[in-house]
Amino acid sequence: MSEKLRIDKWLWSVRIYKSRTLATEACKEGKVKLNGLVAKPAQVVQENDQIGVRKNGFDLQFQVLKLIHTRVGAPIAQTCYADITPEEERNKYNVWYIGKSGVERRDKGAGRPTKKDRRVIDEFKTDYYDDVE
Repeated sequence: MSEKLRIDKWLWSVRIYKSRTLATEACKEGKVKLNGLVAKPAQVVQENDQIGVRKNGFDLQFQVLKLIHTRVGAPIAQTCYADITPEEERNKYNVWYIGKSGVERRDKGAGRPTKKDRRVIDEFKTDYYDDVE
């Protein structure tokens, strides 16, 4: 007989969720799928199962390689699953992140932008982001 483990405990132990409570809540809200079906927190997961997780607007896909019962460090946890998330879903983060690298700054003593400055800034941003997409 193969080894079995609750899905909420596995998601917590491999560090997909920060706490077991968050993993349980995600299962109850229908954000976790086991082999294509919505999973309840107590549902049993086995090796080679596929788990889909909807987290922060991203659809992540994992394949279970090993079952572990306790939370372990990140390097060990990464050996327990294979990330099979489609490439376009991974790139979704990069597209979302463009232009969010830091806060805009003005020269010290320059004060707030005038209406004219604001129009120039908005025009620049619109042109820039239209070219990126």
